[in-house]
Amino acid sequence: MRLSKGERDASFATFMDQAGPALLRTAWFLTGDADHAQELTQAAFVKTYIVWHKIDQDRGLAYARRCLVNHKIDVWRATRHEFVADFTTPGLQLGSASQPRDIAMATTDHREDLVRRLARLPEQQRKVVVLRYYADQSEAAVAEALGISVGSVKSAASRGLAALRQHAEAQAQAETAAHNATSSTEGSRR
Repeated sequence: MRLSKGERDASFATFMDQAGPALLRTAWFLTGDADHAQELTQAAFVKTYIVWHKIDQDRGLAYARRCLVNHKIDVWRATRHEFVADFTTPGLQLGSASQPRDIAMATTDHREDLVRRLARLPEQQRKVVVLRYYADQSEAAVAEALGISVGSVKSAASRGLAALRQHAEAQAQAETAAHNATSSTEGSRR
């Protein structure tokens, strides 16, 4: 049974409300910038809407996520540079409940720190880590979304996690050293 245009539009509006926050967070982790994440999410919605009448709506989120990743790749290829995120400005802010179509999320220092660490990863590793561990996709689903082999997904995930771990350990050591220096300075004043 084919849906009328009004029913299809209502179905897609419901999909946007439900999938929007997850897509926006994924886009934010991929780009590191709130504005670029919103643009990327909107592009994914547009591409998904065009084929909404053809796709299995239970797989709509997977389709939209693939559109999101593919659009990011297309934009990168067209401009041949990565956007360097400005982490001195606040990230995405929590929208008001009175505007249900406002796709937004609350940020924390931990999320911004994670985005900074993800930005240090090579593009392929960042995409794999975000899709595999943040979006909780299987290795096969990530491979399909990115058009690479499952072995490449495993390799990129392993290398990406190792790099994130090294960044975290280096930061922890730097914080410990700074704390110890502060403590010794305070102790010598007494």
